[in-house]
Amino acid sequence: MTATPGDEVDRIVAAWHRERPDLDAAPLQVLSRISRLARHLDRARNSAFAKHGLDGWEFDVLSALRRSGNPYQLSPGQLVAQTLVTSGTMTNRVDRLALRGFVERSPDPGDRRGVIVALTPSGREVVDAALADLLARERDLLSQLPETERDQLTATLRGLLQPFDR
Repeated sequence: MTATPGDEVDRIVAAWHRERPDLDAAPLQVLSRISRLARHLDRARNSAFAKHGLDGWEFDVLSALRRSGNPYQLSPGQLVAQTLVTSGTMTNRVDRLALRGFVERSPDPGDRRGVIVALTPSGREVVDAALADLLARERDLLSQLPETERDQLTATLRGLLQPFDR
């Protein structure tokens, strides 16, 4: 009797090995797990944000502003670079966040045609609360791993991401 594979990825890889023994499915062992983990993390993150009335994209924009430091403001171009969306998408996002009172626009003193997007006190309050909840949830998720394994995983994932960040 054959041992049952350990998780869903093991079952998927075994099925591909059975159906396409001519292909090396080894990359799936790592990357399918990362993909599946990313989906689970997205659900956990969305749950943490929803508790504070935020969507994930709202948290992304607000947290980019919050991380920028006092006075918590960036140009739309800087927000685009940090959140990896198009300028049209960012315009729409800033409009929606401004309607909620989380950000405000002001003229860019260094560029007559430009604007600056600034975090409002209510935006700062909601992003700070959402971040605290998110970190607590993520800390719980990682608590299963010893610190040395977390450090190794951090280094390994950093190495995998570097080509994309260039």
